[in-house]
Amino acid sequence: MSLEARMRLGIGSFELDVDLKVEPGEVVAVLGPNGAGKTSILRGLAGLLPLDAGRVALDGVVLEEPAASVFVPSERRPIGMVFQDYLLFPHLTVVDNIAFGLRSRGTLRPAATATARQWLERVGLAAEAERKPGSLSGGQAQRVALARALATNPALLLLDEPMAALDASIRVELRRDLRRHLESFRGVRLLVTHDPVEAMAMADRLVILEHGRVLQSGTPAEVTQRPRSRYVADLVGVNLFRGRASNNVITIAGGGSLMATGATDGEVFAVVHPRTVALYRTRPDGTPRNVWEGRAVDLDFEGDRVRVRLEGTPAIVAEVTPAAVRELSLDRGDPVWVAVKATEINVYPG
Repeated sequence: MSLEARMRLGIGSFELDVDLKVEPGEVVAVLGPNGAGKTSILRGLAGLLPLDAGRVALDGVVLEEPAASVFVPSERRPIGMVFQDYLLFPHLTVVDNIAFGLRSRGTLRPAATATARQWLERVGLAAEAERKPGSLSGGQAQRVALARALATNPALLLLDEPMAALDASIRVELRRDLRRHLESFRGVRLLVTHDPVEAMAMADRLVILEHGRVLQSGTPAEVTQRPRSRYVADLVGVNLFRGRASNNVITIAGGGSLMATGATDGEVFAVVHPRTVALYRTRPDGTPRNVWEGRAVDLDFEGDRVRVRLEGTPAIVAEVTPAAVRELSLDRGDPVWVAVKATEINVYPG
């Protein structure tokens, strides 16, 4: 089962222009800032937003192609969708919510109810069958919505921010549950999320969307090692610089320079992991080839690490231990010296 989609559509002044391919067995996560077009992709695939141009084919069957006057309406597409707010029917019981999709496709009530109860068993909610959605917890509602989507045995499963409505305290457990259910589903799986942890934990491949275009696509490791925009760098927690390299010196757009071992001449990206950025109160001696003055503008304590945002030329983020912060007597507004080894900079074509 595979998905091939070329999607061109406009919504007011916003234009979506995306080519998307999901191979058999893949879980693909689409990430991007607000307004990038993530949900528009799902709505386009589901037939809720008609294409202006392009083609959507699921396992070789064309669902939509404006140039050929092909349009399969949403209710006839073999698609299951889990919405961000789940959209469970408040007046129906849990078991009837799950049976709804089957009933709408012509399955007789006894068979639809039996299948719904089987899915309740699978998601661990058999005891909640006769409850109404309003009495469920967020995690229970999410599992009901997933069961409703999967009960119809869709060829394509679309998940729109499935964890967004959940408390952080239960996300880890439900993320594992969701991953397990996705692994047992043999159709095409497409997940939209803004959470990089969720994407890294659940997806085989990431598609990064900005301004209605695919900016970058690859495995989580590939995207982490070679981000191609500030958004992606912030997403994976690294420093990203763009500039022109010559003789191992990168002149950074916006000011400053870095010496990087093995930098190929021309336009390049340079990635510096915050953990490789060293901070000193006085100018350091020794081997670092990149040393400059900075000023701490923010300190974010995150467990056993502290992310220090630094003004300077260039500006950079360092990640140190709380003990290092105490040893440096470091606080917001303090001047520091910044050092990065030339061998710790990952450089690739821009």
